[in-house]
Amino acid sequence: MTRKTYWLEHAWLDTHVEPGVAVTTQDGRITTVRTDTPTPPPGAEILRGLTLPGLANAHSHAFHRALRGTVQVGSGTFWTWREVMYATADRLTPETYHALARAAYAEMALAGITAVGEFHYVHHAPGGTHYADPNAMGEALIAAAADAGIRITLLDTAYLSSGILNKHSGQPPNTHQLRFSDGSADAWAERCSVLKERDHARIGAAVHSVRAVPASQLATVAQWAEERRAPLHVHLSEQTAENDACQAAHGCTPAQLLAEHGVLGRRTTGVHNTHLTDEDIALIGGSGTGTCMCPTTERDLADGIGPAVALQRAGSPLSLGSDSHAVIDLLEEARAMELNERLRTRTRGHWTAAALLRAASADGHAALGWDEAGTLEPGALADFTTITLDSVRTAGPLPRLGAETAVFAASAADVSHTVVGGRHVVRDGAHCLVPDVPKALADAVEALRG
Repeated sequence: MTRKTYWLEHAWLDTHVEPGVAVTTQDGRITTVRTDTPTPPPGAEILRGLTLPGLANAHSHAFHRALRGTVQVGSGTFWTWREVMYATADRLTPETYHALARAAYAEMALAGITAVGEFHYVHHAPGGTHYADPNAMGEALIAAAADAGIRITLLDTAYLSSGILNKHSGQPPNTHQLRFSDGSADAWAERCSVLKERDHARIGAAVHSVRAVPASQLATVAQWAEERRAPLHVHLSEQTAENDACQAAHGCTPAQLLAEHGVLGRRTTGVHNTHLTDEDIALIGGSGTGTCMCPTTERDLADGIGPAVALQRAGSPLSLGSDSHAVIDLLEEARAMELNERLRTRTRGHWTAAALLRAASADGHAALGWDEAGTLEPGALADFTTITLDSVRTAGPLPRLGAETAVFAASAADVSHTVVGGRHVVRDGAHCLVPDVPKALADAVEALRG
């Protein structure tokens, strides 16, 4: 790859906004970062506005993008929403999933997202029969990310049961869930072991939830991830019904059950972490387990507001995800985490704008196993995104308040450029690899509805 220089009109350098920054990239990484560069060096590509490290979407279910709008009709609960989700999952094939994920990942790139954590559990054909390639669905997602120009951590998910039956086993998968299940954690591990990492793709693991993986099989998933030093994610205490079922069967909370079976730890991220006890918070924070908050989905599904402040104080790094893709906007997720906490406590200023941006960038990448991304510094992957400072949302504040403007005023619509590995993926607000992203999304969704 040829050497390239970008001149950033303003750049967020972790703690502050710096005007006039020249960034040189080579072979997909940043080689130099020069401040005090008031004018563009000869031949530099000019990025007007505020440039941030690329954003990391730490929790995604790509096929949920097809649900946007359809699940907003009427009322209901998480559990009624889930039935609509199942109907969409039933219609997925490797071809239709590739088309939908390619378009959804392109939408992410347009929102400044350079890496996604895909919590992937639609593994097999409807009815639980296997495709000729048992990883056909996962391979479709990896290819979709490449086509959209972003990085992916495929969090291949163990999903074996429909609920907790007793202390030792789970209830059998229902008709919809048959295609999610490998039958056992050992069979899941055998299938996952065939998946190969690529330059743009890493392989991680996930426990769908303590509802979906019996306690006796949790350690198998944890060991698989530990042996590979891979990220391990888990839906944790998203619903009070999950907590009640776990207490009834095991006499403990889901967090305590996960700790007992070796799931918690520094490479593990709990997604949602909504309904926790003080002991749960201490376990999660004390083990260094991360927390991925998905405020838009948590609001959309009426899940509740998780104790993000207490978790971070206890030692749990925070990341952000768009989850069900009711919207795809990491700036909105960052803003919502702070504003939700303001509503809950009736006080302001729980996180600085810089702390929220770190959750959306460096800490999100770390949760996905991309520790070398999420910062603008030499040696880091050359992944960054630029937000315009002259839109109707962002015009007015001083440039030195760019971080505050980005978090509390900007939206995905203000992203003008996204660069991944030193290559433009979004230029001047248009995707460079996927023409007409709105049409691609509409066509992919329509194919599933048909």
